[in-house]
Formats: sequence, structure tokens, C-alpha cells
Amino acid sequence: MLEKLEAIKIKFEQLNQEVSDPSVVSNQQRYAKVSKERASIEPIVEKYAEYVDVVGQIEDNRLLLDDTLEAEFREMVQDDLDDLALKKADIEDALRVLLLPRDPNDDKNVIVEIRAGVGGDEAALFAGDLLRMYLRYAERKRWKVELLATNEIGIGGYKEAVFLIAGSGAYSRLKYESGTHRVQRVPLTESSGRIHTSASTVAVLPEAEDVEVEINQNDIRVDVFRSSGNGGQSVNTTDSAVRITHMPTGIVISCQDEKSQLKNKEKAMKILKAKLFELEQKKQDDLIAKDRKSQVGSGDRSGRVRTYNFPQGRVTDHRVNITLYKLDEFMDGAIEEMIDALATADQAEKIAMVE
Repeated sequence: MLEKLEAIKIKFEQLNQEVSDPSVVSNQQRYAKVSKERASIEPIVEKYAEYVDVVGQIEDNRLLLDDTLEAEFREMVQDDLDDLALKKADIEDALRVLLLPRDPNDDKNVIVEIRAGVGGDEAALFAGDLLRMYLRYAERKRWKVELLATNEIGIGGYKEAVFLIAGSGAYSRLKYESGTHRVQRVPLTESSGRIHTSASTVAVLPEAEDVEVEINQNDIRVDVFRSSGNGGQSVNTTDSAVRITHMPTGIVISCQDEKSQLKNKEKAMKILKAKLFELEQKKQDDLIAKDRKSQVGSGDRSGRVRTYNFPQGRVTDHRVNITLYKLDEFMDGAIEEMIDALATADQAEKIAMVE
């Protein structure tokens, strides 16, 4: 580990020189790339500097113990050594986490898809609750949100909602939300007070950049049609809605929220690119991981990841077996504690694999 840290330190010093080089500063693209790389390893270099400092203090104190000291001073030095040993261990743990291979998508914006599952109108209402939860979380993080496609049922629920969240580290935090989310509560329409169970699925996709996904125009079919609102009522009198079919994969994307056909097409293409990027990413992950599936952060949406129990006011994440008894706050976007637990579990698993 120390050899790797020394190499990173040398690299950081080289990057420091580059960002001050006039030829690099004048090249905006090159400067941005160097600055980003420098910023990505700076936390490691700073933590390594702490480590070197603590190791130096430990060596100095051990030299003192070798000298003839009165019992009172020896005890003080030994206490310092004990504290420094704990600090050194903490820094080593932090360095192991910092040295873990970073998900190259962590800094990307995300496209989130929420779809009502089993449970009819109640599942659609829950999908609407999840949408509001993520919008409130994005607001707390001061991230920007853009709705890409929605399919409302007219009573505050959604059969489908697709939206973009743009912000620093959005994917690194929200990637753990992929999966089936189950709700247990008494529907408003239930006169007997019986608890119903329904579900909605969440998919979190890293936004694909144009340079990462190239779409052959011959591979897509674009159909336009008239947008319609709840109950089939016409929203506008022009064919502004767009449906894009990617023929090689069979992926179909429809957008009709905008009055402009061009804007609907742009949004549909953005979603399509994210889906194609995810497909390619999955192929690469399967090659690397083979039969191994990580319980946390795998992005596998087939399994139940979380249960929201309204009568008991609790939310349970089944991947890390954590239950929080503050469902109202959670549904208002206070999901950071749960995400922290998932991220910590993911890091622990990766460390165990390395070791």
C-alpha cells in the first residue's frame, strides 16, 4: 500500500506542475482534464500526509522511551503512543477506502425511472410518493432536476416517471436505490382498514455522454403521435409526442410531456442513450465479475431492496438489514442515513475482496 501511495504522491506533484504550466492553462480541454485528475487524488495525498506525520510522531515517542525517563514521563509518552496507534489505524482504514477502485460513473448525473408494479392504483400512488421523495432529496442536495417523461393516473399517482438529476456525485449516492421498493399501508379506498402490500421499481442509470454512446440512425425508428392526457383527453392538436424504437435491442422510449416534438425527441434520445450505456456497462461488469453478484450496489432490480411500512412508521433496507423508525422524514427526502449505510457496506465488501 505504501508503494502505491508514494506513486500517487509523485503523480500529484507532477499534476501540480502541469496546472501551472502556461501551455496547459491555455488549452481549456487539457486544463480541465488535468485539474479533474488532480482533484480526484488530492484527498488520498492529504490523508497520506497525515499518515506520514503520525508515523513520524510514533517513531519520535519510541526514541524517547529508549532514553532513561522518570516513571511519570514514561507513562505520558506511552499514553501518547497508544493514542497515536489508534489514530494510525483509523488513517489506514480511511486510506484503504480511498484506494478502492472508483466507479467511473460516480461523478455522473443520473436518469431515474420509477414504475408502478403490482398493486394497481395503490402501486401508482406509491410511485408518486417515491418520486416526491427523490425530488426532496435532490432539493436538499441542491441538485437540479428535469422531468423527462411521466404517465400520471390522475389521482396523484404515476404509472411511470422518468427524470434527470444533475449534481456532483449524484450517481455515487443514488445508485443504491435501484431495485423493487415494497409498501405496506392501508389504501385510502380501503374501508375495512386492511393493510395492502404493493410495489414499485426504481432504476438509476448514469447519464451517458455523446462520446460514450453512438447511435446509428439506421438502427432507430421514430414515430410521432398526438399527446393525450388523463382519460384520453387531447393535450394539444399537433403530433408532438415521440416514440423511439431501437431495433437491435427492442428498447422503446416514449416522451410526450413537452409541446415541442423536437424537445420530446431530445428527451427520448437522452433516455435511450442511458439505457444503451447501461446495457454495455452490464456486459463489461459480467465479464469482470463472471458469476459473482454483489449484494450491495449491484444494480440488480429483480429483488426487493426496501420495505416501507406505514402503520409501524418504519423503513427497512433488506440488503443491509437496517430499519429506521422515521418514515415520515424518510419520505420527505431524509434518506442520507440509509444511503450512508449502503455505501459503507459496499466499501466493506470491496475491501474484503481486495484483502
